[in-house]
Parts: sequence; structure tokens; C-alpha cells
Amino acid sequence: MNEQQQVRQEIYGLLAHLFRIAPDQMVIDWLSTLEVEGNDNHEMSQAWVAVSKAAQESNQEALTDEYQNLFIGVGRGEVMPFGSWHIAGALMEKPLVALRQDLMQLGFERADDVKEPEDHISALCEVMAMLIEANDAEVLQQRFFNRHIQPWYVALCEQINNAENADFYKSVTQLVEAFFIVEQTRFAKNPNAIEVTEV
Repeated sequence: MNEQQQVRQEIYGLLAHLFRIAPDQMVIDWLSTLEVEGNDNHEMSQAWVAVSKAAQESNQEALTDEYQNLFIGVGRGEVMPFGSWHIAGALMEKPLVALRQDLMQLGFERADDVKEPEDHISALCEVMAMLIEANDAEVLQQRFFNRHIQPWYVALCEQINNAENADFYKSVTQLVEAFFIVEQTRFAKNPNAIEVTEV
């Protein structure tokens, strides 16, 4: 795996972690001390700076409460991190069926201790990270991203940005949008050389 692929894998891994659970103190400290490389005018660089600043201004208790309110709530949170909900308007719909078929073809099996449907944004980012780590052909990454992430991530980001309790996670959506735009360009039919800003 070359350096560019490793950076992509690490960003997908970070996003998967941030959407799976609230950041603990170790993650908060790491994000707070990021040293951003690259052009300050680049959207990825700006997003990293925003995430780092948001981490500096927060703490574990506040982020635990924010995550709870956004993604769990009482009954449900303010934000629905599931692809089916954003694409089809309800959970457990056809997009999830198509995702499960693709995961089966790729050789991924759902762990017995996982309760969330596979179209949770954290699970999708984990799959992308694993596809990159395994050096799977870019066409497989392209197909998975275009079928299961690209159609709804903007709606997810808008929902987070409009959520009453969103604070730190607004910076996360800035990173999501900046990074996924880079990914969309990478997966275009005739992509130019795209560099992901390192941290």
C-alpha cells in the first residue's frame, strides 16, 4: 500500500470511529494536537483545522452527551446515520438489501455482536478502509462508494448541521464533505491526480 492509499484508509478509519462511538479522551487529545500539512486554502486542510479546533474546545463529557443526543436519543436521535433512511425514507429498505448482497459478494460477514444495520455510516467507512487495506481493485472501491455512500452522505451532513445539539460533529461533517468530494473525483471516469491532505 502506497502512502496515498494509507492516508485514505486512515481517514476512513477515523470517520468510522467518530460515527461509531463518542470520542474518548485519547481521541480528543490526538485531534487537538493535529499538525496539518498542505495548502491552508485547500478544503481538506481547512476541515482538519476545524476538527482540531473543535476538539480543543470540547471535552469527553460534552462529546458523550452530543453523540447521545445526535445518534441515539430517547427512541431515536436527531440524526439518522443509516443509508436506507436517507435514500428510501425508512429503515431496513431496499438499499440495505442491495448493500447486504454486495457485502456478501465482497466476502464480508456481519459480526454476531453487531446490532446496527449494515448501512450505518460507520460500517460503510469501515468497509472502505478494509477494501483499501486489502489493496482491492479501485473499481471495487469505486462501485461500493458510488452505490452505498455517495447517494446520501450530503443529506446526512445537512441533517447533522441542522441538528440542535450538533457542535463538534459539525466539524466532522466538514471533513466528511471535503474528503468525499476528493473521493468522488478519484472515482470519476477520467480522474486527475488527487492528493488527500495528510495530518
